[in-house]
Amino acid sequence: MEFVKCLGHPEEFYNLLRFRMGGQRKFIPKMDQDSLSSSLKTCYKYLNQTSRSFAVVIQALDGEMRLVESPDSGRTAFPGDFESLQPHWLTLRNFHTFLYEPEWRFMESKEKHRQVLEDFPTISLEFRNLAEKYQTVIADICQKMGCGMAEFVDKHVTSKQDWDKYCYYVAGLVGIGLSRLFSASEFEDPLVGEDTECANSMGLFLQKTNIIRDYLEDQQEGREFWPREVTDMGYLGENNFTNTLHHIPDVITYLSRLRNQSVFNFCAIPQVMAIATLAACYNNQQVFKGVVKIRKGQAVTLMMDATNMPAVKAIIQQYIEEIYHRIPNSDPSSSKTKQVISTIRTQSLPNCQLISRSHYSPIYLSFVMLLAALSWQYLSTLSQVTEDYMQTGEH
Repeated sequence: MEFVKCLGHPEEFYNLLRFRMGGQRKFIPKMDQDSLSSSLKTCYKYLNQTSRSFAVVIQALDGEMRLVESPDSGRTAFPGDFESLQPHWLTLRNFHTFLYEPEWRFMESKEKHRQVLEDFPTISLEFRNLAEKYQTVIADICQKMGCGMAEFVDKHVTSKQDWDKYCYYVAGLVGIGLSRLFSASEFEDPLVGEDTECANSMGLFLQKTNIIRDYLEDQQEGREFWPREVTDMGYLGENNFTNTLHHIPDVITYLSRLRNQSVFNFCAIPQVMAIATLAACYNNQQVFKGVVKIRKGQAVTLMMDATNMPAVKAIIQQYIEEIYHRIPNSDPSSSKTKQVISTIRTQSLPNCQLISRSHYSPIYLSFVMLLAALSWQYLSTLSQVTEDYMQTGEH
């Protein structure tokens, strides 16, 4: 089915085929499972269960940073339904201390990822095996995140200020913590960990895009993360999209500072996936009716392309232009959205060139023709088998 969706996008069809035939190893090196402790293997299992998208890029990090990120998967374990956490706000505030308690576990969650909390001793064991410089960063971020989540247990997101604050607690702090880990490992310069504003924007851009995309699912499950002051539900403008686009200059600044290739891939791939998702959701009423996702082939192509800063800038340019050309004049915030995009163009993407993939065209066409031939052969065979079966039944 994923290949069929790519028929109108030959370059995606080709890249998806490459990826499926082993090209993913260029971005996701095969891990030596035999060298891992049983507890670390469990951490990776939970990581894949709780956050598949991040699991992919985490496992592509260079050695030491990969080991640091796996035990940190425990931060994704808190239930999304804050109402069920009201009796446990103190647990959230004290969560960072449980990292140092070998036997602590939480058995009262009813969420689908509750096993992470029920088996928390396994995660905390690997945490305590980390170097002290990493433990300090992770414990500090967990403390701030726990206190922030406790604040929103019985508090609703009513304003854009609340939206920024909530996203800071659940995602901005992750960006800040990761940046401090990159610097502590000396994979990146100290500035990466010191500039908390850019690091915060990295997390907020991802989180706000996810909130926009998941509007219907959150509503159906009784969650509400859009600011209540959003009153124009016909268009997704200033109150959400334009607000989210404001983070792109910081994202570009942050990525341009990275020097380690595995860290760059780790940070850049989720960001280009997010801008593609944001473009797919913009002025799209399907956000209110169902699920909006980018194509698998599109995701694979972004993953393969986003390995250097010029390519990342070109990808961002491509999708903000798509958004720009779909801005409806009837949207009250259209002028603000256009202004933000114009600022991004002139300040962050000067003289940026879109990626050209025209040299692949003959290959794409060959693969499309091959798929068409295989499909025709399959349908012909199926038709013949059905006809033979019916004739046998008549006799």
